[in-house]
Amino acid sequence: MKSQENVANHPAMLGDRVKRAGWKEKLSHLFSRYGIFLIFIGMVVLMSFLSPAFLNVYNLMNVVRQISFIGIVAMGVTMVIITTGIDLSSGSVIALVSVVAASFAHPGEYPLIVPIAIGLAIGVLAGCINGTISAKGNIPPFIATLGMMTAARGLALLYSDGRPIGNLSDSFSFLGRGEILGIPFPIIVFLIMGIISHLLLSKTKFGKYTYAIGGNEQAARICGINVDRYKILIYTYAGLLSAIAGLMLTARVSAGQPSMGQMYELDAIAAAVIGGTSLSGGIGTIPGTMIGALIIGVLNNGLDLLNVSSYWQQILKGAIIVAAVLLDSRKQKKS
Repeated sequence: MKSQENVANHPAMLGDRVKRAGWKEKLSHLFSRYGIFLIFIGMVVLMSFLSPAFLNVYNLMNVVRQISFIGIVAMGVTMVIITTGIDLSSGSVIALVSVVAASFAHPGEYPLIVPIAIGLAIGVLAGCINGTISAKGNIPPFIATLGMMTAARGLALLYSDGRPIGNLSDSFSFLGRGEILGIPFPIIVFLIMGIISHLLLSKTKFGKYTYAIGGNEQAARICGINVDRYKILIYTYAGLLSAIAGLMLTARVSAGQPSMGQMYELDAIAAAVIGGTSLSGGIGTIPGTMIGALIIGVLNNGLDLLNVSSYWQQILKGAIIVAAVLLDSRKQKKS
């Protein structure tokens, strides 16, 4: 027995165990930091083997263009979730922006800036109301944004009389259908808003306070952070991003529709969660959310190419969301 203990405790054996533990820690750290990117690359490789049409340049461009709308919304939702909040109103805000902006986008009536400015103003106002009710009224974000979800959808139906509003100008349609140097305009906006949102969250006082509020709201108040003010700003920014997505979606389908944006809030939350944003607050990144949105896009497109039923697609998407939340929960317990 003693000889076995001596062998087990031999410096060389101890060194091997330390090395193995070190490699495990390194791999765990690597996957924790870059796992979402590795999963995305793995999905792209898998889909390219399963369907030769997947790696077609036109198809890939179409995937990114389709997911860019949800991706833009998800950036704002990410910031909200980091503060331990939630935004269920994104899809309804998109619908309200859509019908109101479309009514001012007819050919020869108003300059392009008018429907854009009105649409953005509606999104900002809706987000500001969400933030104010949640922060100043001490109402849970779930309830505050659920109320906005219902009210905004009702206003969209009331404004449009439940009908699509068409006959949009060519200049407005460019927002959803145009290209610059062969790149669809929605993709360009998706990348620009991704860069802006990332810089806001990682390089500014706004971002630092966002993480601080999500990490410990009471401690943030004690440190002198105006929590209510920053919550309102965060929800306002989320409303602005929903409005941007709404304007481009309207231009894409060439009509303002009161039914537009249905389930977008859930897809945006899914993209954020899959991208590593913690529902417990204090954790999340914009690049991660963008990759999360792309994962949803690759999944939907790949399954379409494989002729998989849309019902199974919904089931698989739900399973991925639950798996992402379970992984987050395990990380929280370990930490």
